[in-house]
Amino acid sequence: MRKRNRKNNGHENVERWMVSYADFVTLLFCFFTAMFAISNVDTHKLGKFVESMRTAFNVSGSRGNAFSVIEGVQVFIPTNVELESSMKDALGTLLSESRGDVEVKSDNRGVVVSVADKYFFESGSAELKEKSRDILDKIASVLNEYPNMIRIEGHTDNVPISNRDFPSNWELSASRAINVAKYFISSHNIQPGRISTIGYSEYRPVASNDTPEGRTKNRRVEIVILTDEESRKEPG
Repeated sequence: MRKRNRKNNGHENVERWMVSYADFVTLLFCFFTAMFAISNVDTHKLGKFVESMRTAFNVSGSRGNAFSVIEGVQVFIPTNVELESSMKDALGTLLSESRGDVEVKSDNRGVVVSVADKYFFESGSAELKEKSRDILDKIASVLNEYPNMIRIEGHTDNVPISNRDFPSNWELSASRAINVAKYFISSHNIQPGRISTIGYSEYRPVASNDTPEGRTKNRRVEIVILTDEESRKEPG
């Protein structure tokens, strides 16, 4: 009986390493699962969470700095200057050759990329031109770098329109904004929840509609990268 006990004890000692090995494999699985989860963080939702935490705890974070809520994950909240600079870099050649038909500027909404309608659409149409993709691709390359909300605004001049597709400038301006948004979503995987669209028709002119030059300036699409403050005003 004593000999059998020794043998049984010896057998148990030989296989004990499997317990430690199984624990090690389990830890590795947990580690890589956690790494995968972190690598797939929704930066837009995380950005909104950061701002909520700042508000709740009255934390004043300077824009343009990284604010980390999870170790190893940083949400960058850029200043208007940083965004404007990024846009100008992306659109550099186009801006220099467009003679004012493409403009990057800052206002109380955020950074605004204003593009004359001729770059995107034929007269009276909301279908994107093939050549518009180059401009939109460059803009999207910057939009994908930051979690900011985006508003796309359609504008027209005051010349009435009435065709089978658009009974007024309201429908035309809104459809143009929507088609730009659709392109960003379908071609660049920008999250639909980040984008809103609006058609202003003729009622937000930047120049007089009394001259052809003024009407040309008023026919535009504006892609607005909203500030944090403006983003919070968006319907949630």
